[in-house]
Amino acid sequence: MEQQPEPPKIEFPCDYPIKVMGRSSDTFESTVLQVFECHAPGFDSQTIEARVSNKGTFTSLTITITATGPEQLEDLHQDLLATGQVTMVL
Repeated sequence: MEQQPEPPKIEFPCDYPIKVMGRSSDTFESTVLQVFECHAPGFDSQTIEARVSNKGTFTSLTITITATGPEQLEDLHQDLLATGQVTMVL
């Protein structure tokens, strides 16, 4: 059996884009940005890409942060899901 190659290791710190999806609401974007500000203070809000689904039901935000390590990314992921407004983090 052929051994699967290991995925490439991420070298920290690095620019790291994160896509966050959830139901569109008046508070979705501000809630997500508050969580990002806690885990990646001072991220460049000019880099945020927002997209709304065709029917307007869902919103996705792509936010690039300077990632400092896997713990930061894991904590950010957990806190985003804990808001109850985020359905997926990629």
